[in-house]
Amino acid sequence: MRSTTRTVARTVVGGVMTALALGAAVLPAAAAPAPDSAAITNQLVAKTRAAVAKFHEVDAAVAAGYVPVGECAESPDGAMGIHFMNPALITPGVVDPARPPFLTYGPSTDGGLELWSAEFFEPEVGQPTPMYGGQAFDGPMPGHEPGMPTHYDLHVWVGTHNQAGLFAPWNPGLHC
Repeated sequence: MRSTTRTVARTVVGGVMTALALGAAVLPAAAAPAPDSAAITNQLVAKTRAAVAKFHEVDAAVAAGYVPVGECAESPDGAMGIHFMNPALITPGVVDPARPPFLTYGPSTDGGLELWSAEFFEPEVGQPTPMYGGQAFDGPMPGHEPGMPTHYDLHVWVGTHNQAGLFAPWNPGLHC
């Protein structure tokens, strides 16, 4: 069952990401917004936090169209969690703080899953580095799964504290 879930998830991710990369390639590259003040970035974080409040329970995220796309990601730098992607929310050239295309979940103390972060994603098509207010996305980087294009991404740790920073990719205080 577990390998079937991984196969289905990889097929979904590969197909969606390939379509997005091809679709994004025909869009004109828009200039990334100029970096904003910390106050603007904090307002965006508040919007993201409010938008994902309804997804603290993973079942609510699944009901809203988020699907798991891999195992719990962990490295010596900490953990990211299990990524859940909502393909309908990936819109090349658009960073909407109220509509994160990925959510990450990790093990909770009661044996279930708890929300860890929201993640924003942009396929790389030669555009300037995407911005979340005054915070630049990480990347460009190669895809993490078969079929995932070179991309930019940014974690926003709105579900749990990250001692490495609100926008750090890995959370050293968490483990899978």
